Amino acid sequence: MAELKIFNSLTRQKEIFTPLTPGYIGMYVCGPTVYSDVHLGNCRTFISFDIIYRYLKYLGFKVRYVRNITDAGHLEGDRDEGDDKFSKKARLEQLEPMEIVQRYTLGFHKVMELFNNLPPTIEPTATGHISEQIEMIKHILSNGYAYIVDGTVYFDVEKYNKEKPYGILTNRKLEDLLEGTRELGGQDEKKGRLDFALWIKAKPEHLMQWPSPWGMGFPGWHIECSAMSGKYLGKEFDIHGGGMDLAATHHTNEIAQSQACFHVSPARYWIHTNMLTVNGARMSKSAGNGFLPGELFTGNHKLLEKAYSPMTVRFFMLQTHYRSTLDFSNEALQAAEKGLKRLWEAYEILDQIKLDTTEDNPNIIDPILDDKCKNLVAGFDEAMNDDFNTARVLANMFELVPIINSIKGGQIAPGSLRKDTLELMQKQLRIYLPGIFGLRDEKSNDSGILDGVIELLIQIRKDARNRKDFATSDKIRNELLIQGIALKDEKNGGTTWSLL
Repeated sequence: MAELKIFNSLTRQKEIFTPLTPGYIGMYVCGPTVYSDVHLGNCRTFISFDIIYRYLKYLGFKVRYVRNITDAGHLEGDRDEGDDKFSKKARLEQLEPMEIVQRYTLGFHKVMELFNNLPPTIEPTATGHISEQIEMIKHILSNGYAYIVDGTVYFDVEKYNKEKPYGILTNRKLEDLLEGTRELGGQDEKKGRLDFALWIKAKPEHLMQWPSPWGMGFPGWHIECSAMSGKYLGKEFDIHGGGMDLAATHHTNEIAQSQACFHVSPARYWIHTNMLTVNGARMSKSAGNGFLPGELFTGNHKLLEKAYSPMTVRFFMLQTHYRSTLDFSNEALQAAEKGLKRLWEAYEILDQIKLDTTEDNPNIIDPILDDKCKNLVAGFDEAMNDDFNTARVLANMFELVPIINSIKGGQIAPGSLRKDTLELMQKQLRIYLPGIFGLRDEKSNDSGILDGVIELLIQIRKDARNRKDFATSDKIRNELLIQGIALKDEKNGGTTWSLL
């Protein structure tokens, strides 16, 4: 097996990957907080790790992939202040908190299915592991790295930093971190500005609370990942991943908690995906340029010119290395749409080439072209072994496209390539496109029939609206939405549709 190099955020350099146990990999990825719809930044992270998961399996590793669901303990502020977001949303909507959790968990899974992500091998929840979190907090307290104030347990960052560098993941000293942190207010009960809550005392009206040795309360956000990764992957495991926005606080605190409890850093390799931008500006809800997956799939956003399919978006993300900033624009998405179509058509052409049983004819074989094709295909694994560089793989694939099209068009005779070269091209494109990259043909065998039925329903709906029969119009739209088909009324009076 060729050497696999991974950029380790902890050491800030590429390293040859060596698993703790030969042939086995434990990988933990921070999952979604299910009090709101999954945003596109989350999707990029999960798609990136889906590719990594698929590739590690392709290399022959047995991978235990753990991705958590945060359904408790996520507060509004970054200094352990404000309400738990699940409780607040449940109170506003007059629902049980777990109804909120269930709704958004199902929505998250639906989005992952549309992107063709494989499910993790284990998907634990924070609420399902309260006892494990309590036990870990007890160990941290007994080891002297935490303190209790009126039923709330805080991690003592400055005491921990005397023995281990707290800012090791982001390469920052404690003094620098303290300078960038607000002074404690007169009512703040924490000893230090960077101290964070392991367990939070619940107010009587708080909807989600559990008994603990320190009274009724709920866990802090950071402790869940440490407790669950420790349970399912051990005190030390191979890979921990997430978005780069988690490195400075969440992952930094995870390392500190695990060191304080188990006396070992949890993961050997830390992998972080980069941020998304829109037309060069950072993507955010407050700026009005943040997309939800459903808005991309339906085109229902003021910045979108049209709808884009899940596979177009997935393919678009693969064109940029996971550690690079990814910029969304209509031009880039439309180029990705065309590129995916061109690549997939070439893949289907190549897959349909029939190889006869006659021997290779040395008088026909073009050795330069044959070597070029072999080298381009060999480059797939070479690029992925270099920190999962999907962009380089796609570049090699697009160099093969004109060759494949020329074989179909007769400009290049099939005999110009050796049979084993053609077989290798067919095999590796099949392994990579639907396999490692998780792309799939979005055309249905029944697409023509489906198109006709939907267009008929659109016309019936239009007629109903002209008669001001809005009840029938809304019923058609809503029933189609339930079936996963979204209608969009255009400014020109027409209506377009897309599959969710």
